Amino acid sequence: MTSAVPLVDLSPWFAGNESDRAVVAGRIDEALRESGFLLITGHGVPDRLRAEVRAQARTFFALPGQVKERYRVSVGGRGWLPTGAEANGYAEGTETPPDLKESYSLGADQATGLPEIDDEWFRANVWPEQVPRLRAAAESYMARMRDLSDDLLVIFAVALGLVPDHFAAHARQPTFTFNINWYPPLGTVGPAEDGQYRIGPHTDFGTVTVLDREPGLGGLQVYTSDGRWVDAPFEPGALTVNIGDLMARWTGDRWRSTRHRVLPPPPSAPDEELVSLIWFYETDPLARISSLAPPIGHRAYPEVIAHEYLQDKLAAITVD
Repeated sequence: MTSAVPLVDLSPWFAGNESDRAVVAGRIDEALRESGFLLITGHGVPDRLRAEVRAQARTFFALPGQVKERYRVSVGGRGWLPTGAEANGYAEGTETPPDLKESYSLGADQATGLPEIDDEWFRANVWPEQVPRLRAAAESYMARMRDLSDDLLVIFAVALGLVPDHFAAHARQPTFTFNINWYPPLGTVGPAEDGQYRIGPHTDFGTVTVLDREPGLGGLQVYTSDGRWVDAPFEPGALTVNIGDLMARWTGDRWRSTRHRVLPPPPSAPDEELVSLIWFYETDPLARISSLAPPIGHRAYPEVIAHEYLQDKLAAITVD
């Protein structure tokens, strides 16, 4: 396995003593400093739940286009994003062709009582009536992801020698997005244009991303600190974790928000289609994020209000 994305077993964190927990936290600090990405095992998310979400999602994506069109939304909405809705490379200021994927997007839906926040970040989820089992599977998965993300925020704080709730205290009613991405075969979307990807090069925007993916030739690549694109390793049963720009700012760039991309399928595998489950976790929308000072942080960013920062990021990747 390449060292660009290390593997960390979380089991000692949940079942071990204080010394065991310190070892896990130290390994995560090292991974996020050097890579920004890691694979985790011992996370407790059942394989059968992940498989069920993926199966129900495939049922949706196989529906006729005119049926899926009923659920069409723009980036940030709750529902179906067709091929062509996003170009993630735009976030880097690069005008790339649209990403070769479809998504079904879900997210936080428990209203805060603040209309200006709720209308943007806590909209009601939309469930396709043609796939009645998707809701139960997706809601169970999101609950698991929320618990795991909160655990990761505590591990992050311990890794930096902070009080355990340093980050989690700002995620009492956080925003989050759950994107189920379908990467169609070439027979559906046609050959990739020059500079076109299933997902173009970008960094994530929030605090922590948890990805459940399938192996494929048109798969995930990460950009190393020495300037190389490398294939991310795949470990059956493991989840892929990376931090986003908001967490990198929060740690004063101690940790890397790492560029990554998803390759189109090569001509040698025209029938390859994959489904990825992508969980983007953030903070309370009104949280004020300030960089940690030295010796933890290395750079002081201006303070930002979380939801304003994220709105700007989402606007950047939307294809008009």
